[in-house]
Amino acid sequence: MVNYKAKKLPIYIVLSIGALLMIIPFLWMMSTSLKTMSETIAMPPKWIPSVIQFGNYIEALSMAPFGRYFINSLIVTLLTTIAELLTTILAAYAFSKLHFYGKGICFSLLIATMMVPGEMLLIPNFVTISNLGWMDSYKGLIIPWTANIVSIFLLRQFFLDIPKELSYAAKIDNCSEFKFIWYIMVPIAKPALITIAILKMINSWNSFLWPLIVTNSVDLRTLPIGLTSFTTEVGTRYELLMAATTFVIAPMIVLFFIMQKYILAGVGRAGIKG
Repeated sequence: MVNYKAKKLPIYIVLSIGALLMIIPFLWMMSTSLKTMSETIAMPPKWIPSVIQFGNYIEALSMAPFGRYFINSLIVTLLTTIAELLTTILAAYAFSKLHFYGKGICFSLLIATMMVPGEMLLIPNFVTISNLGWMDSYKGLIIPWTANIVSIFLLRQFFLDIPKELSYAAKIDNCSEFKFIWYIMVPIAKPALITIAILKMINSWNSFLWPLIVTNSVDLRTLPIGLTSFTTEVGTRYELLMAATTFVIAPMIVLFFIMQKYILAGVGRAGIKG
């Protein structure tokens, strides 16, 4: 037992160092959000503020309509997540349980699109949204992101692990394809679906570039865009920027820690069967 732990010690050390490197930026963000303006640019840097400035949070939230931004982010995040779950369930079921001509080729082509950088899709998506007249609207913010091949691949791998006998039994009981999906497949795939939902919510909540491109009015902008309010021609108020950033990312951090066991379970099961 001692030898086994000794062999694992280097792994634990490397993982601990990696975890520390990941958490340092968050600690620095929270520390900076509680400093005065002079302390944020002090050299050498100060980790602990002389006097904690909780007022930075109140001042930061009053510099832009963050209430409106929060509602917009919530609407976009929830609707894109629900829509992606629907498209993912149907596509994953088709590629895992149905038999049709060209299924393998279609799925291979979809997988190949994962090699295309997301930035290359911005211009085609922008032109499409502009031609449809969806600029500066919720449709332009939501509809382009209602499907994701990574989510489809993840759920397909999970569906492949579900025995075919369940489908045979359902057909004997005169269960339709849609009832089989919603009442049998979906409950079994709950860990994978929760994983997909959480990852989608985090990505949608933190999205910056696309909402910046397709929105012009303040009434439709989201929280990440609101952070640009603290950068002006005369400089950046870093203490206020960090306070607002803490407010923006806090819901997703809390969500991740609450649901992390489902993420690990869903991702782990996805690689069992190919």
